[in-house]
Amino acid sequence: MTTNVGNIDRVFRFVLGVVLLAAPFVSGMALFNSTIVTAIAVIAGVVMLVTSLARTCPLYSIFGIKTCKA
Repeated sequence: MTTNVGNIDRVFRFVLGVVLLAAPFVSGMALFNSTIVTAIAVIAGVVMLVTSLARTCPLYSIFGIKTCKA
């Protein structure tokens, strides 16, 4: 896979992934009382972390987007 996620995008994805993973368990928000919402937040958080660490995003590849300089 080719790299298509730049450094700023990567940091943003990493932070968003951590927030999405932590929010259902530490926020105490009523929104996360639903199992479905919690599952969606956890799945989205994992996807954000994986794309951040792998430096590649499948949706960026499909649409021809590239946020990295190389």
